[in-house]
Amino acid sequence: MRVTRRLTERLTERLAGRPAGRLRGRLAGRLAGRPAGRLRGRLTGRPARRLGALIGGLALLLGFAASPSSAAALPGSFQWKSSGVLISPKSDATHSLTAIKDPSVVYNNGRWHVFGSTTSSSGAYSMVYLNFTDWSQAANAQHHYLDQTAIGAGYKAAPQVFYFAPQRLWYLVYQVGDNAAYSTTSDIANPGSWSAPKRFYANGMPQIIRDNIGSGYWVDFWNICDSAKCYLFSSDDNGHLYRSETTLANFPNGFTNTVMVLQDSDRYRLWEAANVYKIQGSNEYLLLNEAIGSNGKRYFRSWTASGIAGTWTPLADTETNPFARSNNVTFDGTPWTNDISHGEMVRAGTDQTLTINPCRLQYLYQGMNPSATGDYNTLPWRLGLLTQTNSTC
Repeated sequence: MRVTRRLTERLTERLAGRPAGRLRGRLAGRLAGRPAGRLRGRLTGRPARRLGALIGGLALLLGFAASPSSAAALPGSFQWKSSGVLISPKSDATHSLTAIKDPSVVYNNGRWHVFGSTTSSSGAYSMVYLNFTDWSQAANAQHHYLDQTAIGAGYKAAPQVFYFAPQRLWYLVYQVGDNAAYSTTSDIANPGSWSAPKRFYANGMPQIIRDNIGSGYWVDFWNICDSAKCYLFSSDDNGHLYRSETTLANFPNGFTNTVMVLQDSDRYRLWEAANVYKIQGSNEYLLLNEAIGSNGKRYFRSWTASGIAGTWTPLADTETNPFARSNNVTFDGTPWTNDISHGEMVRAGTDQTLTINPCRLQYLYQGMNPSATGDYNTLPWRLGLLTQTNSTC
């Protein structure tokens, strides 16, 4: 009896204020694979029966099941609410900036870490880093210009950041015009610690991309890994999405076997800025890709698959039923943007699996004043945050 009471008290303390999704994950992690004999050996008789009843009740309460199929399903349509502008470019004596765009974000050690592209008044690209503890502080965060680090000056854009756990290193993946590149550090909070760029593709653009890129551009590199391989996605602004692969042990070297993942005869429907994520508690993956709509405004389409290299099935992928577009996003007051463009999902962790919590979807994106016009490379992009309002959890 005393054992059961102590366990009840400890569980009550642990459960207070915990979201159901996190509790399901923790219970699954603690209980999965425990032999029945070991559990019986620890507690026998009445305490064991009481503990069994307690765990059973908690499992029912939380919707717990050991099978991955118990994960919350993504809806077939999405609704979002947007923040106002959270992050704007900051110029200094050597950076005359018009935009901050292409964000990547992780939460680590109590701080949000945001990386993005910047564009200057002449249309030149570079990258920037900032961190803060709360989104309300984002506008006042210090901007660190990565062209002043070993990453160096010259064209660098569209960063993606993640922690590669097997090597205990942070990776920053980005485009350099003619290739995908990466830098590493052991300290994400120290912008001066990033290493000099190294290219992923020793032989340059793979032949399948050369054969299909037409007048497009090789852009927006995105890495995600499962337990055996890492996959590098890229776009060509010509209606094609590509994927290369290497083994987890060989990463970041050896990317090969480049294939076409998706294609569309209307290149604007499959434009750029692909993201791929693992859905927490399941074997499912979510793919997002930016499109340019019939009104000339940018939005996101979505697909799901049972593996990174699997077949992608449309989820919410049209202008009338998009993943995120001006027609399914609400704002407080007048919308500050009609574009929902290049961004990054807020992840449940930091590692190379890029796992997201389907019960709390948020997306950091770029938008701009609806009246803005001009050359794309000098448009006044700013960053805002979408929060899903129709979760199925």
